Amino acid sequence: MRLQLSGWAMNILDPQGPIGAAEKTILIDSLAIMLAIVVPTIIAIFAFAFWFRASNTRAFHWPNWEYSGRIELVVWAIPALTVILLSGVAWIGAHQLDPAKPIEGSDKPLTIQVVSLDWKWLFIYPDQKIATINALTVPAGVPLRFELTSASVMNAFFIPQFGSMIYTMNGMTSRLNLRADTPGMFQGLSAHFSGDGFSDMHFDVRAVPPEQFSKWVDDTSRAVKSLDEASYGEIAKPSTKSEPAVYRLTDPDLFNAIVTQKLPPSLGAQSGVKGASPTARVADAR
Repeated sequence: MRLQLSGWAMNILDPQGPIGAAEKTILIDSLAIMLAIVVPTIIAIFAFAFWFRASNTRAFHWPNWEYSGRIELVVWAIPALTVILLSGVAWIGAHQLDPAKPIEGSDKPLTIQVVSLDWKWLFIYPDQKIATINALTVPAGVPLRFELTSASVMNAFFIPQFGSMIYTMNGMTSRLNLRADTPGMFQGLSAHFSGDGFSDMHFDVRAVPPEQFSKWVDDTSRAVKSLDEASYGEIAKPSTKSEPAVYRLTDPDLFNAIVTQKLPPSLGAQSGVKGASPTARVADAR
């Protein structure tokens, strides 16, 4: 599967981190298990149709046949084994790839706070005191600890080549641990329909060497724009095709204020509020 957004390709079969690689393995293993029953079944269908054709005089007919233990064994045992194998792969993988489970890396985990808005992504780096819109820069090889929420309707955060899509919800925090193994440009997106601007709600992901990330942090910390309650209020207003932007973080408690709803949710999450768009109310009802 290969998609193209904002000039950067997304290929879930070309993982760039341990979570994406593990999910690729689960996908391939599950496909192989299912093909182990699907392929023989298709072959058997054509074989039976060929053997019992009307022109085949060697084919036999049992008009009084009622039961065959051997056929029953095959019919029930093979699907049962398939379900057991698939369940085992899914159960083990679900526990090993728990989104909240920390990931090993070469350095201290980097905390990134993510807020889904209408229709853009806000990324806050609390320790570095910076923030970005629709652009995510991370150091390669360093564990990434995401804390995610929504300031509007429910959404889904997904970087296909890193793995593990996870939902963002208003008034609560989700946690996700990822890691980029190699530097490169990747693509992230919203994977849950959220209204008019959903199709443009994607962002560029740039994985860079740790020393280059430090330089980027220094440069961004001198950004002209600052992020506080007042500027956040402007950012939170619904807009489409928002250009990437960088900010100095002047309010370290901004993310907690969004989660605890000290800062009111955007109109999209306030069903029935005067001024909320019909699309926002429909999305909220879902």
